[in-house]
Amino acid sequence: MKLTADANVLLAAVLGGRAKLILGSTQIEEILTAETTFEEVEEYAIVLAKKRRLPADLLLLAVASLPVTIVERQAYARSVSEAKRRIGRRDPDDVDILALALQFQIPVWSNDKDFEDSRIQWYTTEDLLRKLGMLEGK
Repeated sequence: MKLTADANVLLAAVLGGRAKLILGSTQIEEILTAETTFEEVEEYAIVLAKKRRLPADLLLLAVASLPVTIVERQAYARSVSEAKRRIGRRDPDDVDILALALQFQIPVWSNDKDFEDSRIQWYTTEDLLRKLGMLEGK
């Protein structure tokens, strides 16, 4: 399974949340993220390090070692206008992730409810853990 990952799930993985289990799953073939999204992860990692009194350099090292493929905007530029139409008013920061998912026809992995009405396959971390058989329940 291939996915495109939003900043919130990548940050959760870096901080040791359940998202880390998904990154290590052998059922996940590849995780893509937009270059702008990865920059957002780096930016917020520093903020979170200060907030949680963690060494910023170690958190940034964890971000740099995330097993994700960073995709430049030119690779999904043809899908940006459609993504803006679908999600731009609700959350302009999610346009690149949605455009990436549309371009490569892969699901979005995000805990952000803004993707609910984007007409794309979308998984939260909990949804993926269930789908991958790592969490029991509905």
